[in-house]
Amino acid sequence: MSVGAMGVFDRRLLLAVDARGYGSVDTARQRGIQTALPRLLSEAAEAAGLDRASWVRQAAGDSEFAVLPTGSDEQALVEPFMRRLNAGLRAHNRDRVPGARLALRAAVHFGPASEAPSGFAGPGPVEISRILESDPLRRALAAAPDAALAVALTAPVFTELVAQGYTNFRPEEFREVVVEKKEYRGRAWLWVPGYDVHALDLGNPEPGVGSGAGAGARAGVGASASASAGAGHGPVPGSGGPAAQAAGPAAQTAEPAARAAESAASAAGPAAQTAPAPQAEPVRSGGDSVSTHLYGTVINGNVVFGISK
Repeated sequence: MSVGAMGVFDRRLLLAVDARGYGSVDTARQRGIQTALPRLLSEAAEAAGLDRASWVRQAAGDSEFAVLPTGSDEQALVEPFMRRLNAGLRAHNRDRVPGARLALRAAVHFGPASEAPSGFAGPGPVEISRILESDPLRRALAAAPDAALAVALTAPVFTELVAQGYTNFRPEEFREVVVEKKEYRGRAWLWVPGYDVHALDLGNPEPGVGSGAGAGARAGVGASASASAGAGHGPVPGSGGPAAQAAGPAAQTAEPAARAAESAASAAGPAAQTAPAPQAEPVRSGGDSVSTHLYGTVINGNVVFGISK
């Protein structure tokens, strides 16, 4: 088998986690986070049947980036690992005051990753890093004051695993968001245990209908909302708009006369001449107005008048 200069291409399962507010706490609290984080990750991995000792890890005190071995159980990392991590965090926080509680952001991706002098390189590590640091994920955790965990799944993980029913998650438990961080622009699906993630104020635009699996699942909601808005606002087709409706009977009476004049003019043929008459005063009703115009058509020496709006 021939390979390029970069060696053998490989896709790997990637995990990234980061603790909230690490830089704003004192030294004692930072030490506590550094002690608790690896313990909680190891307990979650063991409960999910994952061998954390085989992971290639890059730790940074309040965070960890891990590349799992080829063939690792993707389902185990997405569901049992995350559920156990959330349970472990809640147990860790049970007797702590709010300012001392540990909360994590986590991201899962399956993508290209190649070994490099300082760890791993490639699109996969870059993508998961940008999503972990993205504003929507940070805001999701900030908007859920009692949450201990906020999880982001990349498109390959959500669309091929969760959306296809390979976990016990319901797809609607996740919220699709647009991620724009540095040079990266993509989408992610967020889950916050114990919260309706769709109700959280993330302060960022939602992706358009039809732009992804999550958007497609909610297309009916958007269409219903648009239909409701159209039904309650704006002119009804054929009604002549709000001004004509406000004019009431006066405007409605003008229409038959105008049609009669048009019929007479058609019957007269080319001999018919149209002469504009002085403009009538606007008919007013309820603060809105509609202008009516009086026209006369000369047919064989007789003048037939009509009124049009």
